[in-house]
Amino acid sequence: MQVWVFTEPHRGADYDAQLRFARLAEECGFAGLVRADHYQAMGGAGGLPGPSDAWVTVAGLSRETTRLRLGVQMSTVTFRLPGPLAITVAQVDQMSGGRVELGVGAGWYEREHRSYGIPFPPATERFDQLAEQLEIITGLWQTPVGSRFSHHGKHYELVDSPALPKPVQRPRPPVIVGGRGRRRTPELAARYADEFNAVFVSIAEAAGQFRRVAEAAQRVGRAAAGRPPLRLSLGLLVACGRTEAEARRRAETMYEQNTALPQEDPVIGTPDRVVDRIGQLAGIGGGRVYLRLTELADLDHLALLGERVLPQVAPPGGTGSG
Repeated sequence: MQVWVFTEPHRGADYDAQLRFARLAEECGFAGLVRADHYQAMGGAGGLPGPSDAWVTVAGLSRETTRLRLGVQMSTVTFRLPGPLAITVAQVDQMSGGRVELGVGAGWYEREHRSYGIPFPPATERFDQLAEQLEIITGLWQTPVGSRFSHHGKHYELVDSPALPKPVQRPRPPVIVGGRGRRRTPELAARYADEFNAVFVSIAEAAGQFRRVAEAAQRVGRAAAGRPPLRLSLGLLVACGRTEAEARRRAETMYEQNTALPQEDPVIGTPDRVVDRIGQLAGIGGGRVYLRLTELADLDHLALLGERVLPQVAPPGGTGSG
């Protein structure tokens, strides 16, 4: 089982706080770190000192870490055009020595779009944009050097692009698609992604989504095309403590900050409880878990998970990118 950490800096964390967290995650032995792509805090959180851009942050972290894999989950299609995004991720992949992964999603938080003047089309249009962005980004990266790439779609048009720069990872960095959609999301993952990520759901709901993804992969002929099976992953909201009381104290902050709790099944308790839930994920075919930690300043929480959970589910040598 690969164990990553998932962070939400839009709730109030500057670059230095994110760097401290990333360096400790690397020191503890976590396989990777992803951050959310948001420009505004949700709910009642004030969000000071304000937003930091996801890919600017990952670029910085890529030069100040050595082993930790890094990514954004999920890059919102409304925030960036696909051509420039392909350039950005390829460059950060070079900067990191080939440690970057790209999650791409349709976006959902309308308020942050209005706050910063970003167009927010209806969901159907955003999913159409997502499909085109996945086709364009993977197409640009996989175009042979010296060749050109063109795309004529409903939302984007690229004409004779040199398709440069190329990422270090070949044929391309891993692509992650995730969500709760029952039709388009599984199909897009089956066509374009290397990993499907279930978000804001329980283990039982994740199992159903994993089945739908497997069915979509069969429909699009993924195996027949010689492509490897999709890795299956789950984001797991965690409030862990050495005692139940300590875990409950962390959960109080988690409940104050997180607006998705009614839709998912957080783990609140001692390390053994977290280990048990990760075991349940493995039992339904999951190969990676993202431990969602809402408070970046709580480095003791991260250290506890690294000390008491990681050795039980991802022993030394088992935390790589896979």
